Amino acid sequence: MLTIVAGAVALLVVHGLGRFVYTPILPWLIDDGVLSLTEGAHLASWNYLGYLLGALLAVRWHRPAQIQLILPWALVGNALITLAQGFTADVETLSGLRLANGITNGLVFVHVPALILEWLAERRAAHRSGLVYLGVGAGLIVSSALVALFAPLLSGPARWWPVAAAALPLAWWSGRFLSRLSLSPAHTGGGVSASSALFDRASTPLFLAYAGAGLGYILPMTFLPVVASQMLGSASDWRVLSWVVVALAALPSTWVWNHLGARIGDKHALLINYAVQAIGVAAPILLPSELGIALCAVLVGSTFLGTVLLTQRLARAIHPHQGPRLSAALIALYGLAQLTGPGITEWWLDAGGSLLSAFWWGFGALVWGLAFSVLVPSQR
Repeated sequence: MLTIVAGAVALLVVHGLGRFVYTPILPWLIDDGVLSLTEGAHLASWNYLGYLLGALLAVRWHRPAQIQLILPWALVGNALITLAQGFTADVETLSGLRLANGITNGLVFVHVPALILEWLAERRAAHRSGLVYLGVGAGLIVSSALVALFAPLLSGPARWWPVAAAALPLAWWSGRFLSRLSLSPAHTGGGVSASSALFDRASTPLFLAYAGAGLGYILPMTFLPVVASQMLGSASDWRVLSWVVVALAALPSTWVWNHLGARIGDKHALLINYAVQAIGVAAPILLPSELGIALCAVLVGSTFLGTVLLTQRLARAIHPHQGPRLSAALIALYGLAQLTGPGITEWWLDAGGSLLSAFWWGFGALVWGLAFSVLVPSQR
């Protein structure tokens, strides 16, 4: 159990405190004059590019022995990058830091679940692997609480300081614990050949569906508080509440989708997941009110982690001997797809579109994901 906790803490650090804290902090940085909305989207693009690069590096360094060597450095490095953001308002410097944050985040987000899945598989407990994603939900809650708590006390780049103060000790403990995790000799040095095919008739629809998931969820997960501020006014409570609701919905969702997949099959659970998530992304457009913002926060917050864990388990059922390499390839594709989200948003805004109407791109991507998920073979 402590191993799952250590993995969850690692994801809390890089995904909650390192990456997605950017969503609730962005409206404040815009108000402080540190960033414009277009610059905010630009920084998000650099972060997602880094995430893609980190996932690609994880494809290269996929063996558990390599993972255990890299993890502590990536975790502590991610926390130090978060701290460095608290000392600059220069957009070019912030772009470099968000790129570096994404690289370390991509490495950790691929390596930690893959390492723990192998550890659990040795103990015939792979069905518990999804629980490691509880750290993402917890990270969303912690990050939103830290931003809201210190919002009246800090301004400008200093808004990053409380997040960094929480991330540093957690990163050190988690990295130290996971680097000492005991695995059998077959896992520490072996693994499937790098020439083994990842794409075939069974796995290709799953990869294509996952690309839709990457674009579909990233728009509300990056811009929902800003949309709430634009739609309801900067004085609206939903500017902060929207992200709090996302975080609260995400925390139990890992257990729910892990359990539902075990009961009805991961494929059927994934189809439900895509449908619910698509409705959530469209909700603010169809209901431009507090209700639409609330529905988006609840439905997207309660599904995006389920997409990840169900897809990872389905992929491993299709290619049971690919292990961490398969996980890294999926996350790399996911990272490539979500990288297009802020880029599409920048282009859409420059073309005269609104931030809210850009959510239609996310809705379409999730419908794409649902369609290709139908073609994925069910688990044997």
